[in-house]
Amino acid sequence: MITASIIGLAALLLVVLGIALVLQPRGASTLDFYLAGRRVGVVTNACAICGDYFSAASFLGVAAAVYVSGLDGVWYATGFAAGFIPVLLFVAAPLRRFGEFSIPDFLGRRLTSDRVRLTAVCVVQLIILSYLVPQAVGSGITWELLVGHGIAGLSPYATGVIVSTAAITALVALGGMRGTTWTQAVQFLVLLCAFIWLTVAAIGSGFHYPEAVDRLSEQPLTNPTATEEGQWHLETEQDRIDGEDPATFGEPGARYGSLGQFALIITLIMGTAGLPHIMNRYFTSPTGLAARMTTVWVLGLASLFYALAVLLGTAARSLIPGAAAEHAWMEELTVDGVLKVPEHALLVLGRVYGGEIGLGFIASGALIAVMSTIAGLLLASAASWGHDVYERHINPHASQRQAVWAGRGAVVLVAVLSAAVAVGLRPDSLTALLPSIVATMVTWAFALAGSALTPVFILTIWWQRTTAPAAITGMITGALTAITMFALGTVYGDAGLSEMLLTPTIVAAPLSAVVTVVVSRFTTTPAELDRLWLKLHGTAADRHTLRLARLTITGVTRRSKEAP
Repeated sequence: MITASIIGLAALLLVVLGIALVLQPRGASTLDFYLAGRRVGVVTNACAICGDYFSAASFLGVAAAVYVSGLDGVWYATGFAAGFIPVLLFVAAPLRRFGEFSIPDFLGRRLTSDRVRLTAVCVVQLIILSYLVPQAVGSGITWELLVGHGIAGLSPYATGVIVSTAAITALVALGGMRGTTWTQAVQFLVLLCAFIWLTVAAIGSGFHYPEAVDRLSEQPLTNPTATEEGQWHLETEQDRIDGEDPATFGEPGARYGSLGQFALIITLIMGTAGLPHIMNRYFTSPTGLAARMTTVWVLGLASLFYALAVLLGTAARSLIPGAAAEHAWMEELTVDGVLKVPEHALLVLGRVYGGEIGLGFIASGALIAVMSTIAGLLLASAASWGHDVYERHINPHASQRQAVWAGRGAVVLVAVLSAAVAVGLRPDSLTALLPSIVATMVTWAFALAGSALTPVFILTIWWQRTTAPAAITGMITGALTAITMFALGTVYGDAGLSEMLLTPTIVAAPLSAVVTVVVSRFTTTPAELDRLWLKLHGTAADRHTLRLARLTITGVTRRSKEAP
């Protein structure tokens, strides 16, 4: 098993690195390195965004959340997919029309403030780090099951974290946005093929989704819990809505009460529009219309992907108990037929239906999901440090080559930091507390983005009165509120309130928006606001007319100066 899986994974990594080498920027242009020259087509960009967005939380985490908590896990799929609706309606086209390099660059130019840009850089880096860590955790979990041993004295988990992070760091540093775009598009197609194959295999074995949900809902939902002595036993989940009856697979309440469900959906929807690695991709589209059409494609692909993830999570819960009775290798992974680590659900199904090759295929898909998302996050981080900080403030006279190398250095530093944090975590110690450690940790990144960036981001795009001091105050307010609520949620015992505290966007985002509006009322808007607003929302004809008017005024002024 190990040999076949490792050979397949190594071959895949070689293909990915080969694409990066072939498509690496030929010149030392920051436009090519960060934005692929703004020449990425609609379908290619849509596939690349999907590869960027469908992280370990999507590939492993959504199915794991459904596996461990039934209907409550479907909220993840719903929120992840629906997050692109506000992006389509409010963000994609204006953002591309304005046409900068990153979210901090956009906010800094729109509000004509370096302080806004630097504040946004800090928030963006915090979001990126909180998103990178669960990706690295997902790679460690996958390596642990796929290979089972470490390298150079490291544990299998730590080895998976380090190997995947090192490989994708090399890809990003070499290929920049152009190489990363094509590898992410290819990686998404591999992910989709893995889901389709596993779905066909499950249905072919007799699995039927409605019947499985009905059967699973006939008995209380149980999940493994470890005692202090290291012994595992099944524990019945209590319904958090009524607080009395046991939870079931097909009814809400296994993990979230009514307030928690609503807070989770709002967090995921709001968070998508503030994710730096996703929003940066819209700067690579050639036009605003192309950016909007890209989002339409993403919505369709996301709907298909998450529908399959929900189906497979249910299939795993239904089919794995029977498979555990037939396969001795599953004894270490299960307690009475229920997986100890929910993220193993798809990996185990892959081995059940495809043997060593099936496990290798699904494990490769999981690592691809991790690496593809890490690539986008590292590029977003590089754009913030290399372009928004190094070029703008540290070395304003830097050559294009120096700026690109600054971005590559930022890629390496952020990758090392995220890997170090992930190695220090032990997923098995958190499994009993969270429906899916990967999906839950990514939700925290969504919450931070939706609390600190999205309200300011949307107000800056759609409300002319937004000012630089207000944007700074709003971002800081949203970030501090979200972090404070996180901290309280980890220690507060009440289930309902704790759920809301751990998904704080429902409180932090409105507070950030209100603070931004109030401060804007007492501060001054940027100079040349009409020109900036036209750049955001004007039609092509409007912009053409403005250019002609400027040329006419310039010509008249020149002639008047030349007149005797």
